[in-house]
Amino acid sequence: MKYTPIDNSLFILNRSKLVAKLVPNSIAVFHSNDIYPTNADGTLPFRQNNDLFYFSGIDQEDTILLLFPNALDPKYREMLFILETNEHLAIWEGHKFTKSEARTLSGIETIFWFHEFDDILKQLMYDATTIYCNQNEHGRAKKIIDTRNDRFIKQCQKEYPLHQYMRLAPITNELRSQKEPQEIEAIQKACNITKNAFERILKTIKPGIKEYEIEADIIYEFIRNGSRGHAYQPIIASGKNACVLHYIQNDNICKDGELILMDFAAEYGNYASDMTRVVPVNGKFNPRQKEVYTSVLTIFKAVKKLIKPGITLQELNKATGEFTTTQLISLGLLSKEEVALPNGNLAYRKYFMHGFGHHLGLDVHDVHIKNAPLKEGMIVTLEPGIYIPNEAIGIRLENDILVVKDGNVDLMAHIPLELEDIESVMLS
Repeated sequence: MKYTPIDNSLFILNRSKLVAKLVPNSIAVFHSNDIYPTNADGTLPFRQNNDLFYFSGIDQEDTILLLFPNALDPKYREMLFILETNEHLAIWEGHKFTKSEARTLSGIETIFWFHEFDDILKQLMYDATTIYCNQNEHGRAKKIIDTRNDRFIKQCQKEYPLHQYMRLAPITNELRSQKEPQEIEAIQKACNITKNAFERILKTIKPGIKEYEIEADIIYEFIRNGSRGHAYQPIIASGKNACVLHYIQNDNICKDGELILMDFAAEYGNYASDMTRVVPVNGKFNPRQKEVYTSVLTIFKAVKKLIKPGITLQELNKATGEFTTTQLISLGLLSKEEVALPNGNLAYRKYFMHGFGHHLGLDVHDVHIKNAPLKEGMIVTLEPGIYIPNEAIGIRLENDILVVKDGNVDLMAHIPLELEDIESVMLS
Protein backbone atom coordinates (compact mmCIF):
# COMPACT_ATOMS: atom_id res chain seq x y z
CA MET A 1 0.00 0.00 0.00
CA LYS A 2 1.18 3.53 -0.75
CA TYR A 3 -0.20 5.09 2.45
CA THR A 4 0.91 4.64 6.05
CA PRO A 5 -1.57 2.22 7.70
CA ILE A 6 -3.96 3.70 10.23
CA ASP A 7 -3.36 2.49 13.78
CA ASN A 8 -5.63 -0.47 14.56
CA SER A 9 -7.04 1.33 17.62
CA LEU A 10 -9.45 3.04 15.21
CA PHE A 11 -10.85 -0.23 13.90
CA ILE A 12 -11.04 -1.75 17.39
CA LEU A 13 -13.04 1.29 18.51
CA ASN A 14 -15.29 1.17 15.44
CA ARG A 15 -16.13 -2.48 16.05
CA SER A 16 -16.91 -1.79 19.71
CA LYS A 17 -19.34 0.97 18.68
CA LEU A 18 -21.04 -1.36 16.23
CA VAL A 19 -21.30 -4.26 18.67
CA ALA A 20 -22.98 -1.99 21.23
CA LYS A 21 -25.83 -1.43 18.75
CA LEU A 22 -26.46 -5.06 17.72
CA VAL A 23 -29.34 -7.04 19.18
CA PRO A 24 -28.39 -9.97 21.43
CA ASN A 25 -27.29 -13.26 19.88
CA SER A 26 -26.62 -11.80 16.44
CA ILE A 27 -23.99 -12.23 13.73
CA ALA A 28 -22.84 -9.37 11.48
CA VAL A 29 -21.06 -10.10 8.20
CA PHE A 30 -19.11 -7.78 5.87
CA HIS A 31 -17.66 -8.86 2.51
CA SER A 32 -14.93 -7.21 0.47
CA ASN A 33 -15.66 -5.82 -2.96
CA ASP A 34 -15.20 -7.88 -6.11
CA ILE A 35 -12.38 -7.32 -8.55
CA TYR A 36 -14.31 -6.24 -11.63
CA PRO A 37 -13.34 -7.33 -15.17
CA THR A 38 -12.71 -5.04 -18.13
CA ASN A 39 -12.13 -7.11 -21.31
CA ALA A 40 -10.25 -10.33 -22.09
CA ASP A 41 -8.26 -11.05 -18.90
CA GLY A 42 -8.12 -7.42 -17.74
CA THR A 43 -9.45 -6.10 -14.44
CA LEU A 44 -10.15 -2.75 -12.87
CA PRO A 45 -8.01 -1.68 -9.89
CA PHE A 46 -9.31 -3.13 -6.64
CA ARG A 47 -11.12 -0.79 -4.25
CA GLN A 48 -12.10 -2.12 -0.85
CA ASN A 49 -15.67 -2.05 0.45
CA ASN A 50 -15.71 0.98 2.74
CA ASP A 51 -17.75 -0.62 5.52
CA LEU A 52 -15.39 -3.58 5.69
CA PHE A 53 -12.40 -1.24 5.78
CA TYR A 54 -14.02 0.93 8.46
CA PHE A 55 -14.35 -2.02 10.83
CA SER A 56 -11.16 -3.94 9.95
CA GLY A 57 -8.52 -1.80 8.22
CA ILE A 58 -7.94 -4.61 5.72
CA ASP A 59 -7.35 -3.28 2.21
CA GLN A 60 -7.24 -6.53 0.22
CA GLU A 61 -9.60 -8.59 -1.92
CA ASP A 62 -11.22 -11.86 -0.74
CA THR A 63 -11.75 -10.65 2.82
CA ILE A 64 -14.69 -11.25 5.16
CA LEU A 65 -15.33 -9.81 8.62
CA LEU A 66 -17.65 -11.76 10.92
CA LEU A 67 -18.74 -10.47 14.33
CA PHE A 68 -20.61 -12.67 16.82
CA PRO A 69 -20.39 -10.81 20.16
CA ASN A 70 -22.35 -13.45 22.12
CA ALA A 71 -20.40 -16.47 20.90
CA LEU A 72 -19.72 -18.87 23.78
CA ASP A 73 -16.15 -19.37 22.62
CA PRO A 74 -14.36 -15.97 22.77
CA LYS A 75 -12.27 -16.73 19.67
CA TYR A 76 -15.45 -16.65 17.54
CA ARG A 77 -16.59 -13.21 18.70
CA GLU A 78 -14.70 -11.41 15.96
CA MET A 79 -13.06 -13.10 13.00
CA LEU A 80 -11.34 -12.18 9.78
CA PHE A 81 -11.16 -14.41 6.75
CA ILE A 82 -8.36 -13.48 4.33
CA LEU A 83 -6.96 -14.81 1.08
CA GLU A 84 -4.53 -17.67 1.49
CA THR A 85 -1.54 -17.02 -0.72
CA ASN A 86 0.44 -19.58 -2.74
CA GLU A 87 3.45 -19.70 -5.02
CA HIS A 88 1.39 -18.84 -8.12
CA LEU A 89 -0.14 -15.73 -6.50
CA ALA A 90 3.22 -14.65 -5.13
CA ILE A 91 4.79 -14.81 -8.61
CA TRP A 92 1.96 -13.15 -10.51
CA GLU A 93 0.47 -10.67 -8.01
CA GLY A 94 3.04 -10.29 -5.24
CA HIS A 95 2.63 -10.24 -1.50
CA LYS A 96 -0.68 -10.93 0.25
CA PHE A 97 -1.31 -10.36 3.94
CA THR A 98 -0.16 -13.05 6.32
CA LYS A 99 -2.36 -13.89 9.29
CA SER A 100 0.07 -12.00 11.50
CA GLU A 101 -0.09 -8.90 9.31
CA ALA A 102 -3.89 -9.00 9.21
CA ARG A 103 -3.92 -9.33 13.00
CA THR A 104 -1.69 -6.26 13.35
CA LEU A 105 -3.67 -4.14 10.89
CA SER A 106 -7.09 -4.99 12.31
CA GLY A 107 -6.54 -5.77 15.97
CA ILE A 108 -8.50 -9.00 15.46
CA GLU A 109 -6.92 -12.11 16.99
CA THR A 110 -8.84 -14.83 15.18
CA ILE A 111 -7.81 -15.06 11.52
CA PHE A 112 -8.95 -17.80 9.14
CA TRP A 113 -8.40 -18.36 5.44
CA PHE A 114 -11.09 -17.13 3.07
CA HIS A 115 -12.05 -20.64 1.90
CA GLU A 116 -12.88 -21.67 5.49
CA PHE A 117 -15.74 -19.17 5.82
CA ASP A 118 -18.71 -21.34 4.79
CA ASP A 119 -17.85 -24.17 7.18
CA ILE A 120 -17.26 -21.88 10.15
CA LEU A 121 -20.40 -19.86 9.43
CA LYS A 122 -22.42 -23.07 9.43
CA GLN A 123 -21.04 -23.98 12.87
CA LEU A 124 -22.12 -20.61 14.25
CA MET A 125 -25.46 -20.03 12.54
CA TYR A 126 -27.46 -22.33 14.74
CA ASP A 127 -26.20 -20.57 17.85
CA ALA A 128 -27.43 -17.23 16.54
CA THR A 129 -30.96 -15.94 16.05
CA THR A 130 -30.32 -12.78 13.99
CA ILE A 131 -28.10 -12.09 11.00
CA TYR A 132 -27.08 -8.52 10.17
CA CYS A 133 -26.35 -8.10 6.46
CA ASN A 134 -24.42 -5.33 4.79
CA GLN A 135 -25.72 -3.56 1.69
CA ASN A 136 -25.16 -0.23 -0.04
CA GLU A 137 -28.11 1.95 0.96
CA HIS A 138 -26.78 5.32 -0.17
CA GLY A 139 -29.62 7.47 -1.50
CA ARG A 140 -27.85 8.09 -4.80
CA ALA A 141 -26.72 4.51 -5.38
CA LYS A 142 -27.91 2.70 -8.51
CA LYS A 143 -28.06 -1.07 -8.24
CA ILE A 144 -26.70 -2.39 -11.54
CA ILE A 145 -24.88 -5.56 -10.49
CA ASP A 146 -24.87 -7.81 -7.43
CA THR A 147 -21.97 -7.32 -5.04
CA ARG A 148 -20.48 -10.01 -2.82
CA ASN A 149 -22.64 -8.71 0.01
CA ASP A 150 -25.73 -9.02 -2.21
CA ARG A 151 -24.86 -12.57 -3.22
CA PHE A 152 -24.17 -13.53 0.40
CA ILE A 153 -27.59 -12.26 1.48
CA LYS A 154 -29.37 -14.34 -1.15
CA GLN A 155 -27.36 -17.47 -0.36
CA CYS A 156 -27.70 -17.06 3.39
CA GLN A 157 -31.46 -16.56 3.24
CA LYS A 158 -31.74 -19.65 1.04
CA GLU A 159 -29.72 -21.87 3.38
CA TYR A 160 -30.97 -20.40 6.66
CA PRO A 161 -34.53 -19.17 5.96
CA LEU A 162 -35.76 -19.28 9.57
CA HIS A 163 -33.28 -16.78 10.99
CA GLN A 164 -34.19 -13.16 11.49
CA TYR A 165 -32.41 -10.80 9.06
CA MET A 166 -31.61 -7.17 9.81
CA ARG A 167 -29.94 -4.28 7.97
CA LEU A 168 -26.51 -3.00 8.95
CA ALA A 169 -26.74 0.23 6.93
CA PRO A 170 -28.81 2.25 9.45
CA ILE A 171 -26.12 1.53 12.04
CA THR A 172 -23.00 1.82 9.87
CA ASN A 173 -24.21 5.00 8.18
CA GLU A 174 -24.70 6.69 11.53
CA LEU A 175 -21.33 5.55 12.88
CA ARG A 176 -19.38 6.49 9.77
CA SER A 177 -20.85 9.99 9.59
CA GLN A 178 -19.09 11.08 12.81
CA LYS A 179 -15.31 10.90 12.40
CA GLU A 180 -12.71 9.86 14.93
CA PRO A 181 -9.38 11.78 15.19
CA GLN A 182 -7.52 9.19 13.08
CA GLU A 183 -10.06 9.62 10.27
CA ILE A 184 -9.83 13.41 10.42
CA GLU A 185 -6.05 13.07 10.22
CA ALA A 186 -6.31 10.93 7.07
CA ILE A 187 -8.72 13.40 5.43
CA GLN A 188 -6.45 16.31 6.38
CA LYS A 189 -3.55 14.45 4.76
CA ALA A 190 -5.64 14.07 1.59
CA CYS A 191 -6.39 17.81 1.72
CA ASN A 192 -2.69 18.61 2.10
CA ILE A 193 -1.81 16.50 -0.94
CA THR A 194 -4.58 18.25 -2.88
CA LYS A 195 -3.02 21.59 -1.90
CA ASN A 196 0.34 20.50 -3.31
CA ALA A 197 -1.27 19.57 -6.62
CA PHE A 198 -3.22 22.84 -6.87
CA GLU A 199 -0.16 24.97 -6.20
CA ARG A 200 1.75 22.97 -8.82
CA ILE A 201 -0.80 23.59 -11.58
CA LEU A 202 -1.17 27.29 -10.74
CA LYS A 203 2.39 27.67 -12.00
CA THR A 204 1.90 25.69 -15.22
CA ILE A 205 -1.54 26.78 -16.50
CA LYS A 206 -1.32 29.10 -19.49
CA PRO A 207 -3.16 29.68 -22.79
CA GLY A 208 -2.87 26.66 -25.07
CA ILE A 209 -2.51 24.05 -22.33
CA LYS A 210 -4.85 21.06 -22.67
CA GLU A 211 -7.22 20.11 -19.90
CA TYR A 212 -5.71 16.64 -19.70
CA GLU A 213 -2.22 18.10 -19.29
CA ILE A 214 -3.47 19.79 -16.12
CA GLU A 215 -4.99 16.46 -15.03
CA ALA A 216 -1.62 14.77 -15.61
CA ASP A 217 0.19 17.27 -13.36
CA ILE A 218 -2.39 16.65 -10.64
CA ILE A 219 -2.08 12.86 -10.62
CA TYR A 220 1.72 13.15 -10.61
CA GLU A 221 1.60 15.19 -7.42
CA PHE A 222 -0.95 12.85 -5.84
CA ILE A 223 1.03 9.68 -6.36
CA ARG A 224 4.39 11.14 -5.39
CA ASN A 225 2.84 12.10 -2.03
CA GLY A 226 1.52 8.63 -1.18
CA SER A 227 -2.02 8.94 -2.49
CA ARG A 228 -3.48 6.12 -4.55
CA GLY A 229 -4.90 8.82 -6.80
CA HIS A 230 -8.08 10.80 -7.34
CA ALA A 231 -10.86 10.47 -4.78
CA TYR A 232 -13.28 10.74 -7.72
CA GLN A 233 -13.21 11.34 -11.47
CA PRO A 234 -11.59 14.78 -11.88
CA ILE A 235 -13.28 17.69 -13.64
CA ILE A 236 -10.96 20.01 -15.57
CA ALA A 237 -13.44 22.24 -17.37
CA SER A 238 -12.38 25.31 -19.34
CA GLY A 239 -14.70 27.90 -20.82
CA LYS A 240 -18.28 26.77 -21.36
CA ASN A 241 -17.37 23.25 -20.15
CA ALA A 242 -17.48 24.67 -16.62
CA CYS A 243 -21.26 24.88 -16.91
CA VAL A 244 -21.50 21.07 -17.30
CA LEU A 245 -21.64 19.89 -13.69
CA HIS A 246 -20.11 16.46 -14.31
CA TYR A 247 -17.82 17.26 -17.23
CA ILE A 248 -15.05 14.62 -17.19
CA GLN A 249 -13.83 14.49 -20.81
CA ASN A 250 -10.97 16.87 -19.97
CA ASP A 251 -9.88 17.05 -23.62
CA ASN A 252 -10.24 20.71 -24.65
CA ILE A 253 -7.59 23.36 -25.17
CA CYS A 254 -7.66 26.13 -22.55
CA LYS A 255 -7.90 29.49 -24.31
CA ASP A 256 -6.73 32.97 -23.39
CA GLY A 257 -9.47 34.88 -21.56
CA GLU A 258 -11.30 31.76 -20.34
CA LEU A 259 -11.74 30.41 -16.84
CA ILE A 260 -10.99 26.83 -15.80
CA LEU A 261 -13.18 25.13 -13.20
CA MET A 262 -11.23 22.29 -11.58
CA ASP A 263 -12.99 19.87 -9.26
CA PHE A 264 -10.38 17.36 -8.09
CA ALA A 265 -9.00 15.99 -4.83
CA ALA A 266 -6.75 13.27 -3.47
CA GLU A 267 -7.61 10.13 -1.58
CA TYR A 268 -5.39 9.02 1.30
CA GLY A 269 -5.70 5.76 3.19
CA ASN A 270 -9.12 5.21 1.51
CA TYR A 271 -10.37 8.55 2.87
CA ALA A 272 -11.47 11.22 0.40
CA SER A 273 -11.02 14.95 0.12
CA ASP A 274 -13.06 17.16 -2.24
CA MET A 275 -12.05 20.54 -3.65
CA THR A 276 -13.10 22.91 -6.44
CA ARG A 277 -11.22 25.97 -7.64
CA VAL A 278 -11.65 28.31 -10.60
CA VAL A 279 -8.68 30.13 -12.16
CA PRO A 280 -8.15 32.33 -15.22
CA VAL A 281 -6.20 30.67 -18.04
CA ASN A 282 -4.02 33.75 -18.52
CA GLY A 283 -3.60 34.38 -14.80
CA LYS A 284 -5.85 37.45 -14.61
CA PHE A 285 -9.63 37.62 -14.01
CA ASN A 286 -11.47 40.07 -16.24
CA PRO A 287 -14.00 42.42 -14.57
CA ARG A 288 -17.08 40.21 -15.17
CA GLN A 289 -15.27 37.05 -14.11
CA LYS A 290 -14.08 38.82 -10.99
CA GLU A 291 -17.61 40.03 -10.26
CA VAL A 292 -19.12 36.52 -10.47
CA TYR A 293 -16.22 34.94 -8.56
CA THR A 294 -16.65 37.48 -5.77
CA SER A 295 -20.36 36.68 -5.57
CA VAL A 296 -19.70 32.95 -5.18
CA LEU A 297 -17.02 33.62 -2.58
CA THR A 298 -19.47 35.84 -0.68
CA ILE A 299 -22.01 32.99 -0.62
CA PHE A 300 -19.26 30.58 0.50
CA LYS A 301 -18.29 32.77 3.46
CA ALA A 302 -21.90 33.42 4.48
CA VAL A 303 -22.85 29.72 4.50
CA LYS A 304 -19.62 28.72 6.25
CA LYS A 305 -20.62 30.83 9.26
CA LEU A 306 -23.77 28.70 9.64
CA ILE A 307 -22.04 25.30 9.73
CA LYS A 308 -22.11 24.10 13.33
CA PRO A 309 -23.63 21.34 15.47
CA GLY A 310 -27.43 21.23 15.36
CA ILE A 311 -28.04 22.61 11.87
CA THR A 312 -29.30 20.29 9.13
CA LEU A 313 -28.27 19.96 5.50
CA GLN A 314 -31.79 21.05 4.53
CA GLU A 315 -31.40 24.28 6.48
CA LEU A 316 -28.00 24.91 4.91
CA ASN A 317 -29.41 24.31 1.44
CA LYS A 318 -32.23 26.78 2.11
CA ALA A 319 -29.81 29.42 3.35
CA THR A 320 -27.51 28.85 0.37
CA GLY A 321 -30.46 29.42 -1.98
CA GLU A 322 -31.32 32.69 -0.24
CA PHE A 323 -27.73 33.97 -0.34
CA THR A 324 -27.44 32.93 -4.00
CA THR A 325 -30.65 34.74 -4.90
CA THR A 326 -29.28 37.98 -3.44
CA GLN A 327 -26.06 37.65 -5.42
CA LEU A 328 -27.85 36.78 -8.68
CA ILE A 329 -29.91 39.96 -8.36
CA SER A 330 -26.74 42.00 -7.83
CA LEU A 331 -25.20 40.35 -10.92
CA GLY A 332 -28.21 41.26 -13.04
CA LEU A 333 -29.14 37.63 -13.62
CA LEU A 334 -32.38 37.76 -11.64
CA SER A 335 -34.77 40.60 -10.97
CA LYS A 336 -36.61 41.33 -7.74
CA GLU A 337 -39.85 40.91 -9.72
CA GLU A 338 -38.91 37.34 -10.73
CA VAL A 339 -38.11 36.46 -7.14
CA ALA A 340 -41.46 37.88 -5.99
CA LEU A 341 -43.43 35.58 -8.31
CA PRO A 342 -44.98 32.29 -7.04
CA ASN A 343 -42.09 29.84 -6.49
CA GLY A 344 -39.74 32.76 -7.15
CA ASN A 345 -37.68 31.64 -4.18
CA LEU A 346 -36.46 28.82 -6.47
CA ALA A 347 -35.60 31.09 -9.40
CA TYR A 348 -31.91 30.81 -8.41
CA ARG A 349 -31.96 27.16 -9.55
CA LYS A 350 -31.49 28.34 -13.14
CA TYR A 351 -27.94 29.34 -12.21
CA PHE A 352 -27.24 27.07 -9.22
CA MET A 353 -28.56 23.55 -9.73
CA HIS A 354 -27.01 21.48 -6.94
CA GLY A 355 -26.88 21.51 -3.16
CA PHE A 356 -24.62 23.45 -0.81
CA GLY A 357 -22.52 20.32 -0.16
CA HIS A 358 -22.53 16.79 1.26
CA HIS A 359 -20.98 14.57 3.91
CA LEU A 360 -17.38 13.48 3.28
CA GLY A 361 -15.39 10.48 4.51
CA LEU A 362 -14.51 7.10 3.08
CA ASP A 363 -16.93 7.98 0.30
CA VAL A 364 -16.82 11.38 -1.39
CA HIS A 365 -20.59 11.56 -0.98
CA ASP A 366 -20.35 9.87 2.38
CA VAL A 367 -23.10 7.93 4.12
CA HIS A 368 -25.13 9.56 6.87
CA ILE A 369 -28.60 9.56 8.42
CA LYS A 370 -30.95 11.64 6.28
CA ASN A 371 -32.24 14.86 7.87
CA ALA A 372 -30.10 14.33 10.99
CA PRO A 373 -28.58 17.52 12.47
CA LEU A 374 -24.83 17.97 12.15
CA LYS A 375 -22.73 16.76 15.07
CA GLU A 376 -19.21 17.43 16.23
CA GLY A 377 -16.80 15.27 14.20
CA MET A 378 -18.82 15.30 10.99
CA ILE A 379 -17.19 16.61 7.82
CA VAL A 380 -19.19 18.26 5.05
CA THR A 381 -18.22 19.97 1.84
CA LEU A 382 -19.20 23.56 1.14
CA GLU A 383 -19.58 24.18 -2.61
CA PRO A 384 -21.72 27.10 -3.78
CA GLY A 385 -21.66 27.94 -7.48
CA ILE A 386 -23.03 30.15 -10.22
CA TYR A 387 -23.20 28.89 -13.81
CA ILE A 388 -23.89 31.24 -16.73
CA PRO A 389 -23.71 29.22 -19.98
CA ASN A 390 -24.33 32.14 -22.33
CA GLU A 391 -21.32 33.93 -20.83
CA ALA A 392 -19.18 30.76 -20.69
CA ILE A 393 -18.70 31.36 -16.97
CA GLY A 394 -19.02 28.55 -14.45
CA ILE A 395 -17.73 29.16 -10.94
CA ARG A 396 -17.86 26.73 -8.02
CA LEU A 397 -15.73 27.03 -4.90
CA GLU A 398 -15.45 24.05 -2.59
CA ASN A 399 -13.67 23.25 0.67
CA ASP A 400 -14.01 20.50 3.29
CA ILE A 401 -15.43 21.65 6.62
CA LEU A 402 -15.04 19.85 9.96
CA VAL A 403 -17.85 20.43 12.46
CA VAL A 404 -16.46 21.18 15.93
CA LYS A 405 -18.07 22.03 19.26
CA ASP A 406 -18.31 25.77 18.73
CA GLY A 407 -18.60 25.93 14.93
CA ASN A 408 -16.31 24.58 12.25
CA VAL A 409 -12.75 24.24 10.99
CA ASP A 410 -11.92 24.57 7.30
CA LEU A 411 -9.56 21.69 6.45
CA MET A 412 -8.63 23.50 3.22
CA ALA A 413 -8.11 26.98 4.69
CA HIS A 414 -4.45 26.77 3.65
CA ILE A 415 -5.30 26.33 -0.05
CA PRO A 416 -5.51 29.59 -2.08
CA LEU A 417 -9.12 30.72 -2.52
CA GLU A 418 -9.12 34.52 -2.64
CA LEU A 419 -8.84 35.64 -6.26
CA GLU A 420 -5.94 38.01 -5.43
CA ASP A 421 -3.98 35.07 -4.01
CA ILE A 422 -4.65 32.98 -7.11
CA GLU A 423 -3.59 35.77 -9.45
CA SER A 424 -0.48 36.41 -7.36
CA VAL A 425 0.74 32.83 -7.66
CA MET A 426 -0.15 32.51 -11.36
CA LEU A 427 1.56 35.75 -12.35
CA SER A 428 4.65 35.30 -10.16
